[in-house]
Amino acid sequence: MALTVNDVPHELTLDNRTTLLDTLREHLHLTGAKKGCDHGQCGSCTVLLDGQRVKSCLTLAVTVDGRSVLTVEGLAGPDELSPLQAAFIAHDAFQCGYCTPGQLCSARAMLDEVDQGWPSAVTEDLDAPAELTDAEIRERMAGNLCRCAAYPHIVAAVRETAAAR
Repeated sequence: MALTVNDVPHELTLDNRTTLLDTLREHLHLTGAKKGCDHGQCGSCTVLLDGQRVKSCLTLAVTVDGRSVLTVEGLAGPDELSPLQAAFIAHDAFQCGYCTPGQLCSARAMLDEVDQGWPSAVTEDLDAPAELTDAEIRERMAGNLCRCAAYPHIVAAVRETAAAR
């Protein structure tokens, strides 16, 4: 199978039961995405597949043949952090850091969804651009759990990044 990860093409021979998460971690040595619950409930394994967030622990690698994956390792350039990563640091939006890669990937996709006009379950006016209130950010980030409870800091980091876009 072939896939592009962080703009780098790869050709792999994998068992058809191999998850995208295991492909990234064990075959491509990209260990940013974490195996948290291994059931798709915690979001620690979130990556972007063709720009859409997916739980890589639930995605079979063979289903992404020919597609593009962005992991936390690909969010920034080689010499600087992305604005979102810098905001997470500035707002102390992580404690143990285990969920941070998934939170960052999810936040990146969430901001892109807002830019594209996608509503959420709490969007009040479906005819107007979504206003990124704290409730709106929390709803859009609900698929990513933080066991350290850094949620207020994550919301602040996302809000700051959104305001700067």
